[in-house]
Amino acid sequence: MTITPIDIQQHQFKTRLAGYEKTGVDQYLELIAEELERYQWQVQELKEELARTRQSLQELQQRESTVRETLMTARQVADEIKSSARKEAEMCLAEAEMEAEQVVAEAHSRRFLLLNEIQEIRRQKIAFESNLRGIIEGHLRILELDARNLEEPSVDGESVAEIEAPPSTQRPASGGVAER
Repeated sequence: MTITPIDIQQHQFKTRLAGYEKTGVDQYLELIAEELERYQWQVQELKEELARTRQSLQELQQRESTVRETLMTARQVADEIKSSARKEAEMCLAEAEMEAEQVVAEAHSRRFLLLNEIQEIRRQKIAFESNLRGIIEGHLRILELDARNLEEPSVDGESVAEIEAPPSTQRPASGGVAER
């Protein structure tokens, strides 16, 4: 059973003939009641402060939990971003390598085509030089025949060289170059 300050103040003692002085006991009981009331107020204040402290502690624990969850989420997001960036970098690198291989392959192909073109141009040059040489030699023969014709006497109005020369190499009467 809890004793309150009011219980102390209202408590009635049995009196006896040789008992305590009633006013002294009443004053002492009054002092005890006041002291007990003061203690009771202190206890009540401490209980309220404890309740506020517990509530504050609970709020702080909730905040701490929220902060921890936020940190874990931030770590997960950072890890995902790192992983995504790593994958993207690997993809970019692979793509760049493929493009580089393609450029190299195109360069080799272009080189092969250019080498073929160079060989074709050389072949055409040789053919052209050969044809030109043949044409020049043909013209030299014609010039040599003309020179002989000038030196040899003609029989019946024709030169000996014209009679002996094949018809394709004979000069036309106009004095131009024979057609081939």
